[in-house]
Amino acid sequence: MEQAKESENLRSHSLKWGVMIAAGLLLLGWLFNTPDGLLGKADAIGYAVCHRIELRSFHLGDRQLPLCARCSGMYLGAVLGLVYFSLKGPRRSEMPPKRLWPALALLVAAFGVDGLNSYLHLFPGFTGLYEPQNWSRLLTGTGMGLAVIAVLYPAFTQTVWQTLDKRPVLDGYRSLGVLLLLALLLDLLVLTGNPMILYPLALISAAGVMVLLIMVYSMGWVMVFRLENRFSSLASFILPLTGGFGMAVLQIIVLDVLRYVFTGSWDGFHLG
Repeated sequence: MEQAKESENLRSHSLKWGVMIAAGLLLLGWLFNTPDGLLGKADAIGYAVCHRIELRSFHLGDRQLPLCARCSGMYLGAVLGLVYFSLKGPRRSEMPPKRLWPALALLVAAFGVDGLNSYLHLFPGFTGLYEPQNWSRLLTGTGMGLAVIAVLYPAFTQTVWQTLDKRPVLDGYRSLGVLLLLALLLDLLVLTGNPMILYPLALISAAGVMVLLIMVYSMGWVMVFRLENRFSSLASFILPLTGGFGMAVLQIIVLDVLRYVFTGSWDGFHLG
């Protein structure tokens, strides 16, 4: 019996080190083959998930941000929601109550309408519902990010943690209103165009891509190995978290390579 336990511990230890080494190697390979500097690495993350069309992006001086206006809003909104929910109740595990669904659906619908209208303006002669602007892309993107994290956060909590807080992540319209107000303030900061504000927000938006991917993939590790609700702390969750990080980096690498092979450049897509 004791020998079997030792063997199981050895396998677990080997798996942990194997996952950590694999994730580390993927990260090193990506770091050495992407543009230099923090913003260069952020560009490479954005390159994997965003069209990065210059006209549809905000700029840090003459430099384009790593993500377009819509994606910047979406990932900043998701990070804001994640921080808000973590401070409000880190183990809250219930979805927003049904009375909030129409408001969240409205955020998703606004994202879809503005995105479709913006996309159709790529075709010559299309007048559209209205002339798309980067500020509307930013606002609707942020709303979408809030809606996504409002669903992903409780799903993650329900999957991972041993001890759960059975309250919803959003209590009602008051808490949603506070979150929307914070999101509006965040968007106003972006719209100032102040380089001292845009620089950290650019890095945070790129980090938001990684955070969401890590959450999704680490949940996948937990479900594949049937370890739901086994974790009591972040330290005990290190193996699935590392595995999720490795899978997130791998996805970024694959998409970066495919796009670079297709375009031959780290630039965004060009109009016309």
